[in-house]
Amino acid sequence: MRIDAHQHYWRIDRGDYGWITPEIPVLYRDFLPPDLLPHLKEHRLDGSILVQAAPTPEETIFILTLAERHESIKGVVGFLDLEDARHSEHYERYAKHPKFVGFRLMIQDMPDAGVILSPSYIEALQAYAAKGVPVDLLLKSDQLAEAVELAKRVPGLRGVIDHIAKPRIAEGRMEPWAEQIKELASYPNLYCKLSGMVTEADRSGWTSEQFVPYVRHVLECFGPDRVLFGSDWPVCLLAASYGEVVDVLERALPDSWGDAEKAKLFGGNAQAFYRL
Repeated sequence: MRIDAHQHYWRIDRGDYGWITPEIPVLYRDFLPPDLLPHLKEHRLDGSILVQAAPTPEETIFILTLAERHESIKGVVGFLDLEDARHSEHYERYAKHPKFVGFRLMIQDMPDAGVILSPSYIEALQAYAAKGVPVDLLLKSDQLAEAVELAKRVPGLRGVIDHIAKPRIAEGRMEPWAEQIKELASYPNLYCKLSGMVTEADRSGWTSEQFVPYVRHVLECFGPDRVLFGSDWPVCLLAASYGEVVDVLERALPDSWGDAEKAKLFGGNAQAFYRL
C-alpha cells in the first residue's frame, strides 16, 4: 500500500484554525478529501494519514468523522492535551474509532519546549509508550535538545518526528540539527517523516539540490525502515505543488535505493508505524 503519511483537511467556518487567516489566501479556504484525491491518484497513492491541524478535541472529532466517510483516509492522528487531567479519557474515546492511530504533540507552539520534560508529561508519555501508542512530534530544530532529553527519559516512546524537525534549510544550516537528529535516531522506536521541507526553504526560490543533504542525513541516520513520506498538503502549497513535493524527495534519494526501499518510504513504514 502506498501512503502519504502526513496531510491535513480543514473547514474554515469551524473556527478553531487560528493560524489560518485571510492574510494567507493560499490556505484560507476549505480543503477536504475530494480536493486531495486527484493528487493521490496521480502519484499512485492508495490513501493518507490525516493529521490534526487545530489543538482542539472538536477538530479531532471532525477529522474522525471525515475518516468514516472517505476510504482514502487510512488513519487519523488526533490532538491530545497532556496538561488536561482528563487526557486519558479523551484518548480512550478516540481509540474506539477504527481509524484513530495516535496523537500529536504540538511542541512547536509551546513558548517553552521544556514543558514536555515536566513530571506530568513524562508520566503520561511513559504510560502511552507502555501501550505502544504512536505519537507525532511537531517541533522546530531549536527545540531538538528537549526532544533528545525526552527520548532519554521515555526511551520506549513510539514516536515520529514530523517535518524532519524543521531545520533551517533556507539558511543552509545543518548543525546542531544534524547531530541531534543522529542522537534521536539511536532510539529504535523513533521514526522520521520526510515532510514539510519546502516551507522551510526559500518559499519562492528553492531548488531541489538544497534538500539533498537534509534528506540524505535523515536516511543515513534512520535507515530505510524508519522513514515516512508525507506531503504536508495543503500547507506545502505555500511553497510548492503536491507534485513538486514528491519530486523533491525522489530526486534526493540515493542511487543505491531500489524499489524495496522506496516501497517502505512511500507506504510500508507508515503501515508499520501506525499499525494500519
